[in-house]
Amino acid sequence: MRMRGAVLCASIVALLAFQAPAQRTAWRQATAAELASVLPSRAPVENEHIETEMRTASGIVDERGHFIAGVVLITAGYSADGKYSHYLIVQAPVRIGDILLKRGEYAFGWTRAETGETLSVHFNVAATGALVGTTDAHRIKDPTRLESLHIWPPEEKAMIQIGRFGIPYKLGSD
Repeated sequence: MRMRGAVLCASIVALLAFQAPAQRTAWRQATAAELASVLPSRAPVENEHIETEMRTASGIVDERGHFIAGVVLITAGYSADGKYSHYLIVQAPVRIGDILLKRGEYAFGWTRAETGETLSVHFNVAATGALVGTTDAHRIKDPTRLESLHIWPPEEKAMIQIGRFGIPYKLGSD
């Protein structure tokens, strides 16, 4: 009887141990090689394939190989000039500011507010240009390294940094 109880208890503990990691996925900073494997050198935005500046690429990846990654677009000479500045691949649902982004590819750009303390960032479906939503990026108070784009892992900051500005994000569930 005691042996059955011990086996049952051990089985329950083992099942709970296997379920715990499945509920929370660990994300980490993606390497340059990983980003190069997922981000295009020419991003498909509306009717064009716009060159990307791979040295500005940034992203995070989970243990299942899902990425949230972005890169700066080189828009000079394209019809998207001024409308978009970045390309983003989302392989897991994410809420960026007030916008829920489902899995897919997005182009986003920004305009500076009159005060200079915020950016109005608009996210569009990359293939069609359809507006998904607009949210504000606020000036980052903490001194951080200035980067064109940096997607921080959620364990560190849960923020997408655009220059001196940041937008908080929350990861969704699959």
